[in-house]
Amino acid sequence: RTRGVGGGGYDGGTDDKIDFVTFSSTGNAVDFGNLSVARFSAAGMGDDIRGIFSGGATPTYKDVIDYITIAQSGNAVDFGNLTAATYQPAACSSSTRGIIGGGANPSATNTIQFVTIRTTGNASDFGDLTEKRDGGGVCSSPIRGVCGGGFHTGNSDVIDFVTIATTGNATDFGNLTAARTQATGCASATRGLFMGGRIAPNNKSEIDFITIASEGNAQDFGDLSEGRNQASATASQTRGVQIGGNNGTSPYNSNTMEFVTIASTGNTTDFGDTYQARTRASCSDSHGGLS
Repeated sequence: RTRGVGGGGYDGGTDDKIDFVTFSSTGNAVDFGNLSVARFSAAGMGDDIRGIFSGGATPTYKDVIDYITIAQSGNAVDFGNLTAATYQPAACSSSTRGIIGGGANPSATNTIQFVTIRTTGNASDFGDLTEKRDGGGVCSSPIRGVCGGGFHTGNSDVIDFVTIATTGNATDFGNLTAARTQATGCASATRGLFMGGRIAPNNKSEIDFITIASEGNAQDFGDLSEGRNQASATASQTRGVQIGGNNGTSPYNSNTMEFVTIASTGNTTDFGDTYQARTRASCSDSHGGLS
């Protein structure tokens, strides 16, 4: 239980590459295999065995769900399908259930879907977010899934949450330090982070944190080395790693990886480089949603 895995992306063309890092060390990502369908802006989640990649675009919106065995490098295998093709959804999980929230189809939705990670099959309806949005950041503890920010008719600062083991609509949690879209989230079992994002026309470098078990507004954690949106993030119980994203400077999509120690506060430190510059989709076998 030491790996973070990223899949797909866009760097002048749609990509199907999967690569991985080992949280306890730093260094460049290593080739893992390929997605079943090349795409960007998908959402990643998983348990200690399986990683799951859902939705995304080619640029046509996709309803594809595929999975990998995180400890074994190789190509992804078909899992099932979302209830609808979805671009820029947000996803998180406990040790048993994966949650996919929001996204665009083609405009922003408030739909929440779920899958049972150890089985295969199509996603089922879970409930609704408190508002429609795509490009939100998301994180989880073993009990709660939390979504922050996004975009519908404007940038949102809303944070809402669900209890992963039940079904039903999301409940208000609080607000980010600033409204933004296309942030990315990760967590330990107790603390959730929302990293980067965009407030048009500028990318943001801010990192916010929350205590997942208690509602309230996010607080300042530190900063990324540069503003990036549409990145992904993955975590162990101690480290959060932000992967790639759009830095607003040609060629736009970055292969930078940076990390923080989740229990502390402060700016990111360089981790290494991804195998492929990318926008969104990562998972791990040791994140905060796993008990």
